[in-house]
Amino acid sequence: MKTSIFATSARTGVLPPDRLAPCFQPKHRRFVVVSVSRPSNSLKDLKTDAISIHHTPTPTPTTNTVYNDNWFDRVAIDYLSKAVQDTTGIRNEKSGYESLVVAAREVFRSFDPIQQRQLVVKALQNATPGPLAFLIKRMLPPSKFSREYFTAFTTMFFAWLVGPCEIRESDFEGVKEKNVVHIKKCRFLESTNCAGMCTNLCKVPSQEFIQSSFGIPINMVPNFDDMSCEMIFGQNPPALQDDPVFKQPCYKLCNVKNKHDTSCLTKPIEDTEHLAI
Repeated sequence: MKTSIFATSARTGVLPPDRLAPCFQPKHRRFVVVSVSRPSNSLKDLKTDAISIHHTPTPTPTTNTVYNDNWFDRVAIDYLSKAVQDTTGIRNEKSGYESLVVAAREVFRSFDPIQQRQLVVKALQNATPGPLAFLIKRMLPPSKFSREYFTAFTTMFFAWLVGPCEIRESDFEGVKEKNVVHIKKCRFLESTNCAGMCTNLCKVPSQEFIQSSFGIPINMVPNFDDMSCEMIFGQNPPALQDDPVFKQPCYKLCNVKNKHDTSCLTKPIEDTEHLAI
């Protein structure tokens, strides 16, 4: 039999549960202890301590950016997703950006980091017509014009992949150039929520692909705190073993491994000179 004990300045007594007001009747098997220091009609003077057998924490809700892709965005997303799936041989039935994320996640789960980078480079090469890449490489050798051209082109035509971005200046050999693409909040990083997928499936293979296919170096610098990123055209990236992005753990809410560690990024690390297939 459940009982509730109450006390006042005048007396102490015991009431059975059916004599309690409905709002104080417990729904679960537990004791409710109520102490009243003086007569009052205010609930602020009631101090209630409840001991409950079960406690389930409520997860903090997260809100992702909502994208309204137009027809061009959808065509580009489907084209890249299909290129990744054709290269890996791993299919999925999703559509839109989710299809691209699922394809990337399967690469991350099924292959080691070296293979991941090689497969993405191969997928990007398959998605880009060879004659077009050759023509761009010959007509746009490294120069201020080509660096600023790639910056403007990326900002205008690749928001479907990385999210809204803008052009910023930087010092290039002592001269101001508009050679930086600033991604405000990377769509791919936000969708995957995994630092390892960012570095092994985007940063490293993109740097290798752009350098080898178009002849222009690029350093991609993600910021895992606010999910922004800077693509700096004309700047050589550091060797992987010296790159700061490989020296920090993944997100606590990593969507792939569901744990907070460095294994998403740090095994094995090698340079990218041999990645082209």
